Amino acid sequence: MLKLSNAPTDRLIVVLYGMSDIPAPGRYAFLDFNAPLSNRRANAIVEALAAAAPQTVLDVGCGWAELMLRILAAAPAATGIGIDTDPEAIARARANAAERGLAGRVTLREAPAPREHEPADLVVCIGSDHAYGGQADALAFLFELVRPGGQLLFGGAFWEQPPTAEQAAAVDLKPDSLRDLAGLVDLALAAGFRPLYIQTASRDEWERFESGYLADPESWLHRHGDAPEAAAVRAGADAHRDEWLRGYRDVLGFAYLTLGRAARALRR
Repeated sequence: MLKLSNAPTDRLIVVLYGMSDIPAPGRYAFLDFNAPLSNRRANAIVEALAAAAPQTVLDVGCGWAELMLRILAAAPAATGIGIDTDPEAIARARANAAERGLAGRVTLREAPAPREHEPADLVVCIGSDHAYGGQADALAFLFELVRPGGQLLFGGAFWEQPPTAEQAAAVDLKPDSLRDLAGLVDLALAAGFRPLYIQTASRDEWERFESGYLADPESWLHRHGDAPEAAAVRAGADAHRDEWLRGYRDVLGFAYLTLGRAARALRR
């Protein structure tokens, strides 16, 4: 799942726990994906990946595994493994898999991102490169998780334009933490992949994502704005919104790279 800085709902669940009978704000309740990804783009990606008829799918940092479940639905011969450290997200993924009749074809594990695993026909890693320490290391590890002839769907951040130190800090980064889009593709090439398709999140996708993310605390405030806990909820939401609108908006980009591993090693 995409790593967000200063996540208000995550912090506030701890703040609110035990303080009253009022439930804490939800977590990702208004989002289909924990990334700036529209249903239209997601469905097009799923259709293209399923066309390769993968038999095995591995989703690293799967969250609630929405994209993998859609891939399995579109590729009926495939089985999937989803891995994430968030127990609530894994529980949501299991519930969704059962509801869609996919529970028998998917294994969901609460565990760290694997550095060794049986290679899969299709590997998905959206916004979870931080689990490997950075994008270059992530792509190197993920290359080994893709079988020869297979594909990787890699979702990763990049700088739309050079950031100031303050703009980078809004997402807990430094200006040299990320590359531009061309530099991100270069990292994929250096890891051994070939880019099959390159696309980036639009402003509309970003705005829907950020607004959907903030909808948890905002909808809570709409119902419980006079509660004792409201000041903390309001402060967390306002801080995140300010970092987005005054910080990384139109500076931080997000790419969806469909990458191929050659069926045979290239001769040098």
